[in-house]
Amino acid sequence: MNKTGFSKRKFSTISLRTALPSALVVSISGAGLLYGVGLLEPLQAAIFGALLLVVTFTVVYVISARLHNERLDHLYDVVKNISRKKFEHYDDLNGKKDELDLIVKRSIKASDTVSQELARLNKIENYRKEFIGDISHELKTPIFAIQGFIETLLNGAIHDKNVNELFLKKAMRNVNRLIYLTNDLMEISRLETGELKASIQDMYLRDVVLDVVESLQYKAQKEDIEIRVKDFDKNLQVKADRNQVKQVLVNLIENGMKYNKPGGYVEIGITQYKKSYEKILLYVKDSGIGINKKDLKRVTERFFRVDKSRSRDKGGTGLGLAIVKHIVEAHGEKLLIESTPEIGSTFSITLTRTTPVLV
Repeated sequence: MNKTGFSKRKFSTISLRTALPSALVVSISGAGLLYGVGLLEPLQAAIFGALLLVVTFTVVYVISARLHNERLDHLYDVVKNISRKKFEHYDDLNGKKDELDLIVKRSIKASDTVSQELARLNKIENYRKEFIGDISHELKTPIFAIQGFIETLLNGAIHDKNVNELFLKKAMRNVNRLIYLTNDLMEISRLETGELKASIQDMYLRDVVLDVVESLQYKAQKEDIEIRVKDFDKNLQVKADRNQVKQVLVNLIENGMKYNKPGGYVEIGITQYKKSYEKILLYVKDSGIGINKKDLKRVTERFFRVDKSRSRDKGGTGLGLAIVKHIVEAHGEKLLIESTPEIGSTFSITLTRTTPVLV
């Protein structure tokens, strides 16, 4: 605790203001009473009053100082450190459980609250700076590419039939990449801020899986990737947000195709979650390039890519798995990842079922 002269003078003044009025009242009342009943002469009463004043003042001052100074010193330290944004751990005082103790305890609680809030705000600020840095980096590549193609066309290439259509197609590809990136940024921003809430309802899982697979079949054929669906009970129901589960599946299947090999496959199916009978695992397994063990913990980070060149060539934004992670966590579920380099990866999410599982 702070033991500066400034704080001591402040607290001595408080004890003085407490002791002096009390001593004056006691001395004047005592001397006046004894004089009034005729026990003391005027001079004797004055002398007795003066002595009583000194004794009473000393006693009250000492008692007040012993009762208050340590706690006031403690309170002064807490308030001063809050103003300096300096937060420490404070031990509980062995006080008298009076109003002053209550003020000290509430001041310590206020200090802890301010400390936690500042830590939260610093975390948000660091996240904002990192996020803006990531966005700036990701936006530069397609913007500069579009700018380069347009400048080349304006400098005369637009009249060259051998390159003008090619450059326009490349520029359009980068425009589409910007659109995907903007959409994913909006989505993950809403997820991370809690703006996008999950609407949990009972839904038939097989219908959702088949809808997603059907929507991605053309892209899979174009990439020479087979999408397989392991058969499971069509009456299986789970508690989840239908649209968000579809988005999770789209992101995982597209991720499996993006990091796959021609002639490879992506398989979707379910298994029982061993840690809980009420839950199942919905998995997306691929025969792709796999993920190194050191990268497994980072694949759900924003803009992290296992193979940056391949991801950019195929229009990836680096946000797909981050969105999956946030959606799964918003459901109160878990995302599990297993992978072996050059063999493939399996992404599984837990889902809470409402009907018996027939695998």
